[in-house]
Amino acid sequence: METTIPSYLLAEPSRDLVAAGRQQTTRSWWERDQKRFAIFVSDVVLTEASKGDRRAAKKRLAFLAPFPVLEVTSDIQPAIELYLRKNVVPFGSAEDAAHLAFASVHNIDFLCTWNFKHLANAFAFRKLREVNEKHGLFTPQVCTPEELLGE
Repeated sequence: METTIPSYLLAEPSRDLVAAGRQQTTRSWWERDQKRFAIFVSDVVLTEASKGDRRAAKKRLAFLAPFPVLEVTSDIQPAIELYLRKNVVPFGSAEDAAHLAFASVHNIDFLCTWNFKHLANAFAFRKLREVNEKHGLFTPQVCTPEELLGE
């Protein structure tokens, strides 16, 4: 689970229609389907969740506390550097590269996110798949809660 999920799940209702729709979709998915998945976070998620408004950060961290934290292995940093070097994500987006690296190195089936800019879009996924295939890495399915709602 990437940081945008608890952010949308726990935030006060947004006046922005798109954000409000994503909040509702996230809540619907969480209430209905989250028990179907073994959910993991990384230390990057915890670091990102701790930023911003103190009360909101405290709420996010309390929510995230029960989830297992993926181990930082010796393969994580090289994967982050690979994703940055190969432009899977832009150079200034090391946190996004880290989300992908944790999911790839730990063979996580789904990386759930609302980050369309760098993660959940067809072009980024194609590039991730190409780089991972060439370098022998697992490719997680990067998707939104809406895609995980299923039937």
